[in-house]
Amino acid sequence: MSKRALILGISGQDGAYLAQLLLSKGYVVHGTSRDAENQAFKGLKTLGIREQISVHSASLHDFRNLLNVITEVQPNEIYNLSGQSSVGLSFSQPMESFESIASGTIQLLEVLRFLNANVRLYNACSSECFGETTPGTHCSESNPFRPKSPYAMAKATAFWTTQTYREAYRLYVCSGILFNHDSPLRPTRFVTSKIVSAAVRIARSQRMRLELGNLDVWRDWGYAQEYVEAMWLMLQQPQPDDYVIATGESHSLQEFLERCFREVDLDWTDHVDVNPALFRPFDLAYSGADPAKAKSALKWQAQTTFDALIPLLVKHESHRQAEQG
Repeated sequence: MSKRALILGISGQDGAYLAQLLLSKGYVVHGTSRDAENQAFKGLKTLGIREQISVHSASLHDFRNLLNVITEVQPNEIYNLSGQSSVGLSFSQPMESFESIASGTIQLLEVLRFLNANVRLYNACSSECFGETTPGTHCSESNPFRPKSPYAMAKATAFWTTQTYREAYRLYVCSGILFNHDSPLRPTRFVTSKIVSAAVRIARSQRMRLELGNLDVWRDWGYAQEYVEAMWLMLQQPQPDDYVIATGESHSLQEFLERCFREVDLDWTDHVDVNPALFRPFDLAYSGADPAKAKSALKWQAQTTFDALIPLLVKHESHRQAEQG
């Protein structure tokens, strides 16, 4: 009998790739969005799998609604990818960010505790929880959390809540501490997608200048399509645990910018303006990862390096814009 999976927040980048992976493994896949009837599910359509997914309207703030959906679907595995996903937006909407991430996770855990069902839960955590680290530091699962944004505070709360429910109520629940991961499905509100899109547009002779904030930030960038496999692997282990998922290499945003423009034979300095007004109230200068535990325990390792990721993103965006004319 096929396993059943429920992806909460299936409309995002990770939700679409995860759905594709689970379908390839023979799962029956269900997904949720706050308003499924009016959600475009662009990612699922781009991957050509929308018709293979059963979708439901669900809110992590509504206990009865969430209970009804889980009872109806009867999933073997639940992947919680829902909640506000922008660090920058969290500074202007701190309460909404905390409620959608931290409070929503507690609500979900309470439903699972109430049902006492044999279901496994993956919770999406974030590298932002580590906060400011010394350049060259590679954070593992043992590093302390020092969140520096409302988004990171909410993710850290959800992480510790998930761990508490695992220990106190013996639930099979775990968290993936994912570092930055991009793909062609990444929304343009994220700076990396904004850069890729602008580089291609300018190369196509569109007169425009790109305005960006702080370029002196370092991140570990990977490929989202590979990271969802790590999510799945976490729920296949005999015992639940938490894992850092990353490439292990950090690069600056300026290098990301430079490489994208170089990919289309342009010099970024001719087309980009740094606007201090776009700087965040606080932006982590350096983020580095040590994914050794995932490699050892999950037998998972990132295959797409930074050098391979940039051409992949630019090539896809070039094709997309060419098709649009």
